[in-house]
Amino acid sequence: MFKEFADQRNSIQLAIMMQDWDDPYNVGGMFRVADACGLHELVMTGKTPAVGDSPAIAVTSMGAHRKVPWRHFARHDSACDKLIEEGYTLVAVEVAEGAQHYMEFEYPEKCCLVLGNEGAGVYGTVMKKCEAAVFIPMAGKGRSLNVHVAGAVVAFEAMLRTGNGEQ
Repeated sequence: MFKEFADQRNSIQLAIMMQDWDDPYNVGGMFRVADACGLHELVMTGKTPAVGDSPAIAVTSMGAHRKVPWRHFARHDSACDKLIEEGYTLVAVEVAEGAQHYMEFEYPEKCCLVLGNEGAGVYGTVMKKCEAAVFIPMAGKGRSLNVHVAGAVVAFEAMLRTGNGEQ
């Protein structure tokens, strides 16, 4: 019998930081992912459109923008510093030196996945604030997934993980 996701998920406190996203449709999509995963919150930084900035967020989120807690920081470094102060471990979702496969990484109990700009990725100044990075291997010719899709893949993996890295 299929168990409900809420019964299968672990106790991780997971947030997602959206660093300088351009597309309000991606932001709306991320709200849907956050609601589906039961994420703790979404954190928007820089030019990432916030709820109210674009009707596309409300349309794409299918109402999730009213359910999921969120906050916006003008500066990426301020957001990183505040999240770290609150006890989050920042983990970049990025193809970077030393990055681990997203299915092999041991997600910390209080984790914020950092998803970079759709074109430029996670900025170097933000990467320096991250304690780790994970990547999603690509089998096709494209080098990455859509940013909110990548967030969904990694978030669901982190939420289903047990404390010992098994599923």
